[in-house]
Amino acid sequence: MKITQLLTEETIILDVNANSKQEVLTELIDQLDGAGKLINKASFMDDILAREAQSTTGIGDGIAIPHAKSAAVKTPAIAFGRSTDGLDYDSLDGQPAHLFFMIAATDGANNDHLEALSRLATFLMDEKFRERILEATTKEDILQAVNDKETELDGPEEPAETEESPKTSRKILAVTACPTGIAHTFMAAEKLSTTAKEMNVSIKVETNGSSGVKNRLTDADIAEADAIIVAADTKVEMARFNGKPVIQIPVGKAIYEAEELITRAVNLDAPIYKHDGSKDDTEKSESRGGFYKHLMNGVSNMLPFVVGGGILIALSFFWGIESGNPDSPEYNAFAAMLGTIGGGKAFFLMVPVLAGFIASSIADRPGFAPGMVGGLIAITVTGVDGANGGSGFLGGLIAGFLAGYLTLLVKVMFSRLPNSLEGLKPVLFFPVFSIAFTGIIMMLINPPLTKIYTGLTAFLEGLGGTNVVLVGVLLGAMMAIDMGGPINKAAYTFGIAMLDAQNFTFIATVMAAGMVPPLGIALATTLFKKRFTKQEREAGKTAYVLGACFITEGVIPFAAADPARVIPASVAGAALTGGLTMLFDIGLRAPHGGVFVMGLVEGGFGNVLLYALAIIAGTIVTALLAGVLKKNVIQAA
Repeated sequence: MKITQLLTEETIILDVNANSKQEVLTELIDQLDGAGKLINKASFMDDILAREAQSTTGIGDGIAIPHAKSAAVKTPAIAFGRSTDGLDYDSLDGQPAHLFFMIAATDGANNDHLEALSRLATFLMDEKFRERILEATTKEDILQAVNDKETELDGPEEPAETEESPKTSRKILAVTACPTGIAHTFMAAEKLSTTAKEMNVSIKVETNGSSGVKNRLTDADIAEADAIIVAADTKVEMARFNGKPVIQIPVGKAIYEAEELITRAVNLDAPIYKHDGSKDDTEKSESRGGFYKHLMNGVSNMLPFVVGGGILIALSFFWGIESGNPDSPEYNAFAAMLGTIGGGKAFFLMVPVLAGFIASSIADRPGFAPGMVGGLIAITVTGVDGANGGSGFLGGLIAGFLAGYLTLLVKVMFSRLPNSLEGLKPVLFFPVFSIAFTGIIMMLINPPLTKIYTGLTAFLEGLGGTNVVLVGVLLGAMMAIDMGGPINKAAYTFGIAMLDAQNFTFIATVMAAGMVPPLGIALATTLFKKRFTKQEREAGKTAYVLGACFITEGVIPFAAADPARVIPASVAGAALTGGLTMLFDIGLRAPHGGVFVMGLVEGGFGNVLLYALAIIAGTIVTALLAGVLKKNVIQAA
């Protein structure tokens, strides 16, 4: 199937009216829908946005290829749009995009059209082809450019293996794969192939696309290879590369750093890949290690219980603090139900889920059960000496890591069993021994852990005056210093731990401080327009929304462009907000939600106003500092 069978005059927009990424996506989808290519344009938009959420399809060099394989597509098609001035598409190279090819693929089993779609991706790597598209004055000119390019590739000069030019003695292999397997996969393959040819390096590239694996690497290829490049944003078969030098990078890097990657491969500048046979054969990362990674696996899986449960608890208090007590005149059956669901059930599972997913990050699936049991012991079980349990979040953390590493030990213990007993390991030996070991140790250490946990909680609750304000300043600065990174997550995790201990001021502090960086920089783009580019001013509008929703990461694009000025301004404002929130003694039972949960602040409307004042003060400080520190930019008009 030729590309010109998919790209027609009815699906071409010579000059789009859009000024933003969302607008150009909408315009192209409307064009496809008007040409009768879609069944449901709203559903197709959802699929397009889902693909964009995985990684941007703005591949750089002024090109964007939004694409989706969707049940909402009636007929496979390509829509084209062009923006002479360019617009911000969050492209990989940070530059405006001018050419937009939207690929609409059907969700059926017939993937013939994907061959044509993949070819388009390779066409766009040709600078002369891109220039011809940019200079086209009619839709016919664009279709002719595509047709000529297809003729060029399908004609007698079709690329073939040539042995005439001298090549290096190294033999390099590569694998490319992206989540959708339509555009990035083949563009990366094309870039690696053409760059290798220019460098006189022998290379064979396997593509893992939507229509399956093409140009598959054989056992003989791998045996003869000197080094292998794996450019993938999704899982690929890695066990076959055991013992070989392997460079593993995101697929986008293969498009922009092809020469550097091939040079590294030729110089054997790559670690030797060692496959652990006990892991998934398609695991793309070499190591699952790292304290932070394990902790974040637990925290991220725990958050739905924390957020959902916390907000339900807070909502129950609309009927009164004692609305869940049947003996109180404030009692309300619906409020009591919300409190039971949020506090009695969702919050109850918080620590076991944290421990379970920390353990599974360390030891894979066999670690989950002992982690859950260890977390449950941390919050419920009486110790062997009769002391009550209750080590809470601290006990959950210890239980998770303990269960994970004990499970690894159990795996080693049973690694020499005969093959006839292999099937019993995951269903019998691993769970029995890992749960037993974890449970016994947790029951022994839980009483002293409880004393430490309750002592720490009492100490923090007893802080007053200057001390508590300094804690707020510290937490606020931590929320802003790396904007969603490890330090930010450490502060937020601490807030959740205190929430679990029934201290609600710390979570209020970290939430307020986390809102300040995006809100402050957004305000700066409004007050100091000459300090920001047109694209940054547009991004500032989005930052208002992200900040209001407590998504600190909304400031990252600004910090990445000018970290020396944006980060200090953000830290200063967030630290002020953190200190003020602690000074005002604001409590909040909802662990997330931003401005949408401000009405749940404890203490009535007066405290809501004080909470808002703390956030506004920090926002203004960040905006003013950013305006003072930054200089005017040329693109201010």
